[in-house]
Amino acid sequence: MKKAILALLFVLAGVGLFAQTGLLRDLSGTVELKVPGAASYVAAKVGDKLTQDTIISTGFKSTALVELGSAVITVRPLTRLTLTEIRASQGSETVNVNIQTGRVRVDVSPPAGTKTAMSISSPIATASVRGTGFDFDTRNLKVNHGTVSFTGNKGMGRLVGAGSSSRVEDNGKAADPIQVRYADLQPPAPVGTDSNGSAAGTGAAKNSGGVITINLNYGSGGNNTTIDNPTIIEP
Repeated sequence: MKKAILALLFVLAGVGLFAQTGLLRDLSGTVELKVPGAASYVAAKVGDKLTQDTIISTGFKSTALVELGSAVITVRPLTRLTLTEIRASQGSETVNVNIQTGRVRVDVSPPAGTKTAMSISSPIATASVRGTGFDFDTRNLKVNHGTVSFTGNKGMGRLVGAGSSSRVEDNGKAADPIQVRYADLQPPAPVGTDSNGSAAGTGAAKNSGGVITINLNYGSGGNNTTIDNPTIIEP
């Protein structure tokens, strides 16, 4: 048995596979850590080493700056995330993070000759990157530079480029970045109208001579209102 364990260690050493630790570079406000096996959170401090399966929690108006290999994660206020995997081998590193609530900003800048595979997952979506920067809040994604592969818990993934955004729709699928950009450019609907610009309710109006008939339909029933001799004021 001991020989088998030693052989495995030699194999791992041969391929250069080893566990990494992260570093808490900076923080402000209330930041707490829960290390693997611990029953409760403890106050974090700058310089803390972060191992796999460590949970990071930030309070109100609090932030943390976490360095994981070639990735730097800015943990925004009221965020809770888990470092699910921090692993490196010769010329490459793998970083996986699970965010339960809140929002993070991620910047991945691997040095020349090194590849970084990183993914951040939430209960409804996963963002996978290789050298990029983006903001993610468990549902909405905004890419600052590079390209992100964004996938909801249903449907196919979307490639979201720099300056573009996507989000998880109610059907669990990642939205098309082009459609998101088009929707964001549309002016808001006037007050009292629905998203299509129609008047609130499901009404129709007809003008016949001096009588205007307005059909108002709400729910399963309907009411017909007739207005005789209307006064029309020209603009």
